[in-house]
Amino acid sequence: MLGIVLASLNMRAALAGVSPLMSEIGGHFHLSAATSSLVTTIPLVFMGLGSIVAPRLARRFGTEAVLCGALLLLCGGILLRVAPPVVALFAGCALVGTAIALLNVLMPGLVKRDFPDRAASMTALYSTTLILGATGSAALSVPLENALGGWRGSLASWALLAAVAALVWLPQAVLTRRGAARPDAPAAGPAATNGDGPRLTRSPLAWQVTLMMGTQSLIAYVCIAWMPTIFTDHGMSKGGAGLVYAFYTLVQMAGSFFVPLLAGRMRDQRVPVVAVVALMAAGITGLLIAPVAGAWVWATLMGVAQGGLLGLALTFMVLRTRDAHTASRLSGMAQTWGYLLASVGPFAIGWVYGATDSWTLPVSLLLVACAALLFLGLGAGRDRKI
Repeated sequence: MLGIVLASLNMRAALAGVSPLMSEIGGHFHLSAATSSLVTTIPLVFMGLGSIVAPRLARRFGTEAVLCGALLLLCGGILLRVAPPVVALFAGCALVGTAIALLNVLMPGLVKRDFPDRAASMTALYSTTLILGATGSAALSVPLENALGGWRGSLASWALLAAVAALVWLPQAVLTRRGAARPDAPAAGPAATNGDGPRLTRSPLAWQVTLMMGTQSLIAYVCIAWMPTIFTDHGMSKGGAGLVYAFYTLVQMAGSFFVPLLAGRMRDQRVPVVAVVALMAAGITGLLIAPVAGAWVWATLMGVAQGGLLGLALTFMVLRTRDAHTASRLSGMAQTWGYLLASVGPFAIGWVYGATDSWTLPVSLLLVACAALLFLGLGAGRDRKI
């Protein structure tokens, strides 16, 4: 459980800490808004691509060994991002995304294997811890920048958290390689979609869960990339924008913890879907109308909704399947295609902002994403099984 908690803390920290420093990074390398968004987009692309190889690596080396290796890879990617040439920044982003992909795909299977009778509560625990890591990273990025002499020191500091988590997983990895640990459960991922069980790519329900995962991730990573910039462009101080953004990530824990627990007690989850999408749409509308005056209110609404959407997407992978093997395969499909879809968001929003020199149209596009979420969630929330 300690290893799961520490790994979960690392699953977003390296990404969330970038957002409050985006203007400094872009200014240092003289990057346009669209190019700056690649700092968030590249990890998302590799989070999707890395999900393809995760199950094969787990079958070959064992889940514990791959998790330990992923944390070491994450540590190296974080440090590479702060090397002087700009190419190192983008190469490090690719390594960070790949490492997080391995953690993303293997964690649900690990939870189901080791905590089969508490899968819902453990999913709530690790998804909430994931958000806690993002919150701490967002809140501390600017103070760390001031304390460590610049944005490079702030970003590099999160390599320490990954190194600590890797040390905790090292004994488990060694035991697994020696054959002392239990054998792994069936691996998850696209590579398994042609194995035993239903053809997920032919299931409308599987695609509804997958696209819901992707759409909620798209909104989440647009906020990671651009929310502080939206506030500062409307006159808020950089420190204030960082605090509001950190609060937005903090209140996500409420949604990510309570919404899955509530959904797990219901046969049909369409009511919670409507509730969290309505909260998200209300927050985005407020961000569009009065971004600074109501910043804390919009951050609260969007944060609770974002955590709830993530929790629902992860919970649907369990509730909409008949067995653990199909659930693992659905998790791999949703992670791969979902994050590839999400990777379009930060770059597209940055491009639209650069083209219009205004946040009105980019933020309005998030309302379109909310409409898509409502449609997908109403389909995924029905009491059906793949």
